[in-house]
Amino acid sequence: MTFHVLTIFPGFFRGPFEHGVVARAAQSGRIRLCVHNLRDWTTDKHRTVDDRPFGGGEGMVLKPEPIFRAVEAIWPERQPGQRVILLTPQGRLFNHAVARRLAQERELLLICGRYEGVDERVAEHLADEELSIGDYVLSGGELAACVVIDAVARLIPGVLGNEDSATQESFAAPGDELGILDYPQYTRPADFRGWKVPEVLLSGHHEEIRRWRRQAALAKTARLRPELLEKPVPR
Repeated sequence: MTFHVLTIFPGFFRGPFEHGVVARAAQSGRIRLCVHNLRDWTTDKHRTVDDRPFGGGEGMVLKPEPIFRAVEAIWPERQPGQRVILLTPQGRLFNHAVARRLAQERELLLICGRYEGVDERVAEHLADEELSIGDYVLSGGELAACVVIDAVARLIPGVLGNEDSATQESFAAPGDELGILDYPQYTRPADFRGWKVPEVLLSGHHEEIRRWRRQAALAKTARLRPELLEKPVPR
């Protein structure tokens, strides 16, 4: 899969894309990362990408012209499997189900919003969808782009060393929109400051361990994210 990122701060992505799963996936050729500077598609000497909002108000708004030019230059003719995503606080909430869906695409182009927002014509006539990583406001969409790319990339076949890892973690219950939280994890020592690992995990009985993990995951979900249990959970 190819990920395109359209941003006014291309240098921002050097750190996040040089470490961990995303870096290894890029090095192995499983994914391709292309960071584009939005200012490359401006036409004035100041490389202007924003302007004051019509109707008044605080802040500046990203102009539509350079964004449209950039996307149309990157993809002169849109093909199936190419999806444009505008990252904005007003977008649909990004979750594991959305990540699974996006992992089926061939290419994603992520537009990083900035300042007071992005001209609405980008959302209406260019982007396929708007996504938000949470109900809060960031300084820009760059952090959100990193989150989306990391979450999607690890679902691409071959990216993770163990393919079961992506199906045995929080929100990954098959057939469920959100799934439940992952079960509690323990490692050595078995006794740390008097806090002991549950005996069942030391028993070697795989079926008993499976049942314990299932019940522990449900209990943890009920305690930390009870809204995930409002719909039927697959057994």
